[in-house]
Amino acid sequence: MTTTVTAPACRWPHLLDPIAGMLPPPPGAVDEFRLIRALQARGDLAEFPAEGLATPLALYRTHFVLFHCLHHLDAALGERGEALEIHCLRIRRLARPAEGRQRPGFVDPMRSFYLDGRNLDDVDTAQVERLLGDFWRRFARRDGRAEALAELGLEDPVTDAEIRQVYRRLMMRHHPDRGGDTATVQRLNDAVARLL
Repeated sequence: MTTTVTAPACRWPHLLDPIAGMLPPPPGAVDEFRLIRALQARGDLAEFPAEGLATPLALYRTHFVLFHCLHHLDAALGERGEALEIHCLRIRRLARPAEGRQRPGFVDPMRSFYLDGRNLDDVDTAQVERLLGDFWRRFARRDGRAEALAELGLEDPVTDAEIRQVYRRLMMRHHPDRGGDTATVQRLNDAVARLL
């Protein structure tokens, strides 16, 4: 017996044509902010009110509605052998789906997130503020990533397990009890704190 998993229906089907009409033809792209502003400028789409970016919760809701619709557009384009690249900094039509999306059983976690209405309905201001805080913490951690990796003699791509392994080896080599110096140990500790 096989089970077919289907995506839930678009909650805002009336938005699909207006959004699709605002996407530039290939190879053009638009960022999320400009697309939202264009949808707000229409003035006739209740899901994109002028105050849709005014508070963290309003911003989250506006973003969610747009990305929900973009993922439905992507599915519709996929039936024609096309696709959308969906990222907050670049939304664009692609001539064909990205490699890997065609694998049997492939599940895109971002698509799953935006197609699940509970991720909109069950979210309050405190949860959005936690999401934003987590994002900025991860962003700050990644900001000095290249320098921290260089301190360990590494560069991306590298896994957390590889970072830990190299860190342990360097700590053994540079520990003051083994003839190393405290300054090197401190730099290694600082680097790992930024990475893990």
